[in-house]
Amino acid sequence: MKYTQLGRTGLKASRLVLGTMNFGPQTDERTSHSILDAALASGLNFVDTANVYGWGENKGRTEEIIGTWFAQGGGRRDKTVLATKVYASMAGEGDPWPNFDRLSALNIRRAVEASLRRLQTDYIDVYQFHHVDRRTPFEEIWQAVDVLIQQGKVLYAGSSNFPGYKIAQANETAARRGSVGLVSEQCLYNLAERRAEMEVIPAAQEYGLGVIPWSPLHGGLLGGVIKKEVEGGRRASGRSADALANSSVRAQVQAYEDLLDKHGLEPGETALAWLLTRPGVTGPIVGPRTAEQLESALRALELELSDEVLTGLDEIFPGPGASPEAFAW
Repeated sequence: MKYTQLGRTGLKASRLVLGTMNFGPQTDERTSHSILDAALASGLNFVDTANVYGWGENKGRTEEIIGTWFAQGGGRRDKTVLATKVYASMAGEGDPWPNFDRLSALNIRRAVEASLRRLQTDYIDVYQFHHVDRRTPFEEIWQAVDVLIQQGKVLYAGSSNFPGYKIAQANETAARRGSVGLVSEQCLYNLAERRAEMEVIPAAQEYGLGVIPWSPLHGGLLGGVIKKEVEGGRRASGRSADALANSSVRAQVQAYEDLLDKHGLEPGETALAWLLTRPGVTGPIVGPRTAEQLESALRALELELSDEVLTGLDEIFPGPGASPEAFAW
């Protein structure tokens, strides 16, 4: 396993991040524990979750599964860099009560305590804001987070799905308070979706945030979806199916798969390996449903992409260019 510092912190994180969104809804507890054990055995130490994972009436279920895994002992918690998130409502369906969502000091306090109970731990390494809260000032957010840090319940704060200007606003506010501020940003970023390169990633680099890309295969689009259709009759679904309905996108994905076939590379592993070459990236989030999918993701760590392949990928999936040159002179 390869490690890197998480942004400007002294925290060492694995170059792959284990995403757990499937734990509960698609992967049962026993299999989830097996995947977590396999990840830890490989040296993968960064585990990402969110308080709402489990979804619907089962919000919090994913954190509970991780908590029962920690409870088995064997150094599991001490070896793990644990990240979870707060923002979306944890109230029941149709529950009209306010103050159970967003980033008010009240909800942050309530959400941390609930996550700690479900996770069966006394601290969270990286507490992430799952979305921007346009109603709550950062002064209030940092006041709440600073208390949690002083109490030892949270070590670092991170963001997710923040635009570049909000990263700047958050950390400028933190600096005025003498607070640590954001140390990571979790954003949508992959070969097919590179808009983060315009503002988000430059802002993260400027303020010393580690970038944690989610959906590195773009909903399966970059995982060899056309080849799977041809060879196994397995049709695309969800986001990848919607994208392939566009003829220009389908041609782009076909060119991508043809390039990798020429070089004997697997699409999913290549998409992950490409992200590992990108400036500012700590590690992409992989969300395996099975141990076999985890093994495939781990192989990306050993994959070195040639200049020819990297150039070909840029030609097929060109980035937006730097800001403001991408849209101005």
